[in-house]
Amino acid sequence: MITLTNIAIQFGKRVLYKDVNMKFTAGNIYGIIGANGAGKSTLLRAISGELEPNKGTVELGPGERLSVLEQDHFKYDEFSVMDTVLMGHQPLWQNMKEREALYAKPEMTEEDGNLAADLELKFAEMNGWEAESEAAQLLQNLGVPTDSHYKQMAELSNNEKVRVMLAKALFGHPDNLLLDEPTNDLDLDTVQWLEEYLSSLEQCVLVVSHDRHFLDAVSTQTVDIDFGKVTVFSGNYSFWYESSQLALRQAQNQRLKAEEKRKQLEEFIRRFSANVAKSKQTTSRKKMLEKLNIEQITPSTRKYPGIIFTMEREPGNQILEVEGLRAVDNDGTVLFDNVSFTIEKGQKTVFLSHNPKAMTALFEIINGNRQADAGTFKWGVTITTAYLPLDNTAFFQSDMNLVDWLSQYGPGNEVVMKGFLGRMLFKQEEVEKKVNVLSGGEKMRCMIARMQLQNANCLILDTPTNHLDLESIQAFNNNLIQFKGNILFASHDHEFINTVADRIIELTPKGTIDKLMTYDDYIYDPQIKEQKAKLYS
Repeated sequence: MITLTNIAIQFGKRVLYKDVNMKFTAGNIYGIIGANGAGKSTLLRAISGELEPNKGTVELGPGERLSVLEQDHFKYDEFSVMDTVLMGHQPLWQNMKEREALYAKPEMTEEDGNLAADLELKFAEMNGWEAESEAAQLLQNLGVPTDSHYKQMAELSNNEKVRVMLAKALFGHPDNLLLDEPTNDLDLDTVQWLEEYLSSLEQCVLVVSHDRHFLDAVSTQTVDIDFGKVTVFSGNYSFWYESSQLALRQAQNQRLKAEEKRKQLEEFIRRFSANVAKSKQTTSRKKMLEKLNIEQITPSTRKYPGIIFTMEREPGNQILEVEGLRAVDNDGTVLFDNVSFTIEKGQKTVFLSHNPKAMTALFEIINGNRQADAGTFKWGVTITTAYLPLDNTAFFQSDMNLVDWLSQYGPGNEVVMKGFLGRMLFKQEEVEKKVNVLSGGEKMRCMIARMQLQNANCLILDTPTNHLDLESIQAFNNNLIQFKGNILFASHDHEFINTVADRIIELTPKGTIDKLMTYDDYIYDPQIKEQKAKLYS
């Protein structure tokens, strides 16, 4: 249990929130949401003790242990992978170090012997004898191979370090767990494992994430940071989003009477509760919605960008033909081989692979930025494309301001360009910023504005939700569902894939799996699992 009493946090004159009084209890997973800069990560830092609140106290239950997903990936470079994970259970780690020091003595006194016996007893009580095997299993489940378990952390890639740090946070079943963006750099299979793992926990868990499906799958309650307040709502992210949108529509309809509003809200809760009861998500084991006071449902202050893709030209029937494509990485790794497919008009196709480099290689090839190692591709004569690359660094090397930068990519005067930037939530004073000082999220919003100017009938998107906040992801997702042209994309966002894609092509070193189905159907199909095992072996 975590108890916050009269918490207030501000930086200079800017108050994030004040008078925060709440309890986070065991058996619940709290998804923390809020606009960029609202203070989601700051709240976790205050709870962990990394940040001192301006006012108030944070208390854990008596004798309880708190574990945190750390963000400093270089902190443990001098330690082995296994030791780093074991350090996640500090009482056990301290016990191990004390035992090692005692047994390293040339001779032990009677006092040493008594201390050793006491340490051995506590070691057994903390399941010390099973610690390494449990840590090894966690690492394997998170995609860290066995031959890396005793390497130095300094030898690992950043992607591998992220997984080790997550294993460290989960190790030893802490009473309270704080996870800030735990799905970053994880592939879809590992995210699915993490969803199932967290859903089985009976501890108290607080999660900050931009992955909506992940939040929906694990959250029993939603902590919304808005209006300078921290408020707990029953239900998961989808419930919060749909209910806040309903409340917003009601607020905009001044003619709607109070009784009509109440009936709408009650019907919404009843309908959503029925859907949750049928799901396999964590929320299905919680009856929180039954206790919901409909007065809790209020419009949000969030602003959603205006992402609207339009086609200047209707596409013909020939979209894209790919025949026998092969791509090999610089180190000789085969990214994919013998890839052949024909994209039909209106299809929205997601490309998957265990190796994310495979999708980027494919997109770079069909955009003419990379030479294939074998095979051909041909676009239809009526097709115009707009490409959102994974790495957009090259686009932002100049010291142009946002208006001048955007003007390179489409017709229109300064007013038109400012309009596009305004739709992407750049304020009046921000459009004069130099593009080479933009944050990752700002660069992504600029790239989306650039794509909108192109009025293409085929969108190519390489991991489009990177660096975006939940509001931008939701707006992007909603518009792609409505888009009438073709979409070719790769993503780590389960909800994005499941709601946009109607075709799935998985790239492997030995060929492809090509299915017309939803992503949920794809990942749970036993025959496809068997086929994938053969192609990746």
